[in-house]
Formats: sequence, structure tokens, C-alpha cells
Amino acid sequence: MKESKIRCSFCSRSKDDVQILIAGAEGHICENCVANAQEIIDAELFTPGKKSAPTTASAMPKVAKPMDMKKFLDEYVIGQDDAKKILAVAVYNHYKRLNQQIGDDEVEIEKSNIIMVGETGTGKTLLAKSIAKQLNVPFTIVDATVFTEAGYVGEDVESILSRLLQVCNYDVEAAERGIVYIDEIDKIARKNDNPSITRDVSGEGVQQGLLKLLEGAEVLVPPQGGRKHPEQKLIKLNTSNILFICGGAFDGIDRIISRRVQTHSIGFTVNKDKEEENRKQILRYVNSQDLKSFGLIPELLGRLPVVTYLNSLDRDTLKAILTEPKNALIKQYKKLFSIENIELQVEAEAIEYIVDKAMEYKLGARGLRSICEVVLSDAMYELPSANETTFALTKDYAQAKLEQSTLSKLKVA
Repeated sequence: MKESKIRCSFCSRSKDDVQILIAGAEGHICENCVANAQEIIDAELFTPGKKSAPTTASAMPKVAKPMDMKKFLDEYVIGQDDAKKILAVAVYNHYKRLNQQIGDDEVEIEKSNIIMVGETGTGKTLLAKSIAKQLNVPFTIVDATVFTEAGYVGEDVESILSRLLQVCNYDVEAAERGIVYIDEIDKIARKNDNPSITRDVSGEGVQQGLLKLLEGAEVLVPPQGGRKHPEQKLIKLNTSNILFICGGAFDGIDRIISRRVQTHSIGFTVNKDKEEENRKQILRYVNSQDLKSFGLIPELLGRLPVVTYLNSLDRDTLKAILTEPKNALIKQYKKLFSIENIELQVEAEAIEYIVDKAMEYKLGARGLRSICEVVLSDAMYELPSANETTFALTKDYAQAKLEQSTLSKLKVA
């Protein structure tokens, strides 16, 4: 008799009127009230634009010094010391800027957005991903190729900030102190150095759309990204304290720089080795004028005051990438084989051969993975079904597999 009188402490329904009645220390709750409570929680805490309780991301973070930050990057990225230093200083200054208190001198520190120039496979995106591991602020990587001018098929530039909001669970306060890495920024360059008289849907128009984001403004952001529409709820976000880092391969900019610095010298006294070294590392001379000639508008470059570069990868660097970092390719493949209880042994001559081929194909660090996949694909296919406990990768084996593949037909001018 007593059990039939048990009711939900919230809606007073009896046990007979509900499917589940959960008992607590001082009362009971039914499944209907649990569902209603969940809806209230979702509406209060996870409504886009609504600030939730302070989280660790919102709290002012403690950051490593630039030298410590570079040491951390050294564990994941080989070489590129100049880019690492500039990136570490920029991120560290970004934190100091967030902590700044304007005193009697009324000096306010402005942010310094960065643009990184480097050939494909030199480590631009890896640098961004590696530094994101160490940061305690919201960090996101977006691709500039998906953005188009307002009114066209594609995404609005404001959806860059949608990714940042999603990373920090729509905590606006945390997002306003975040860092955004915009990859493939060179793909939105206008087609020539002259202002367009027609629509440049995914080029100059997108650059102009980025201006207010980079400098700092109140921006209305679609919470799920994509296109804005009239009935959509938009989130207001201030970008003044968001640090933007841009990166791109800028294929062909080396010719623009060469014309400016006149690397092709002639005469009996010319040091040919030095000239060749300058030609290979021509990107060290890159500046905003070269980026303007490539197709970035001056207004955008004015909002990206720090220009840095990533060197082309030489043979020693490629060999180090293959073996030394925490996430080195050889270590990754050894782990793949070890999961099948197979010990992968890689001979030194095989490593030298793979590096030589990567230099020949000129695909950067990504070329190393392409070659390793071709060389080891048959072994990874056959060995899990065999009873082998060890596998030795020799130069002869690597050479045979590579010559059988279509990759060997790749000709580089």
C-alpha cells in the first residue's frame, strides 16, 4: 500500500503513471522530469552566444616562455628555427597582450598577426598543430579554400570563427582570446596584381571580407558555420584579441623574389655555390611587396605585419624528419607493425635510399610518407596473416617495391 503512494517529487505523478521512478536521498524523480531538466540545461548552458560558467579555457592561462616553447616545437618539427622563434614570440606576446593593464601612460599593445610562407611539405600546418598541443587557449585550424564572397556558394568568412566557438563549446569569452590558423591563404590571391573589375568570387572578395576579422571588430557569427540567413540566431564576437596566423605555399613567389633581389649573377668572381644556396633558400628574402605582387591586397598585408618563411627541406633535414621527432615516420611504422607483434627493422641504407627519392620527387616531408607507403604496403598487407615476428626493410627491398610502383614514373623538371 505504501509503495503505491510513492510520487515524483517534481510533478507529483504516481509510480503507476510513469515508466521509471528514480529514488534519491529525500525524494524521487520520473523520466519525464529528467528529460525536461535536460532541455533546460541545454538551453541555459549550450545556447550559442550564451556565456557559461568560467572554465579552464576562459581562465587566464599560464604560458611557457618563448625559448621553452621553441624547445617543445623542436620535439615535433625538424629545422625551421626562424619560423619557430617568430611563432613562439608572437604567441607569447599574445598572452601578454591579454594580460595587459592600461596604466597612466595609456600605452595599449596591439596584436601582430603572422603570415608564414613556405613550400608544400615544409611544416607550416605541423607547426600550427604542434603549438596547439601546448596552448591553453582555444585554437583552431581552418582552410581558406572553402570561403567565397558573400552571396555565392561556399562559406562566409565569419564561419572561421564558428570553428573557434565549437572548439570552446560556444564560450564566447574564451573564444575572444583564441588563436586561429588560416591555412592555404595563398589560394585566395587575386588572379593578377591589378584590382579586379569583375567578380573574383573566391579571391579578392574573400580577402576584403577578412579585413575586419583580422583587425578587430564586432562580428556576427553563424553558430554552425556555412551561410548566414535572416532567421538564424547569430553570435556576436569581438575579434580584437584573437590572434590570426596565416600560412600558404605561394607557389611561384620564388620567381617574384628572384626578380627583385636579382639572384642570377654572371662573371668570373661569382661564387657559384653561394649563388646556388641563395637560389634554394630564396624565401628568406620574402617581404610584403612580394606577397602583394603575388595577389594579396595591400589592406590585408597591413593587417599581417609579421612575415616569416619556412626553408626548403634539404637532405639532412629530410633524414632527420624520417627518424628523429617524437612522431617520426619510422617510429609510426614500427608502432603499426608492433601492434601485430612484428618487429620492424629498418637498415640505414634503406633510409638513405628513401631520402634520396624524396629529394628527387621534391614533395617535401609529405613525399617521405608517400614513398614509405609504397615501399611498405605489400608488407603491411601480407605480414598480419603470416607467422613472422620480424621484418627487415633493406635498400634492395625498398628499391624493388618503388620501381614497381607508379610513383617511380614521377618526373620532376
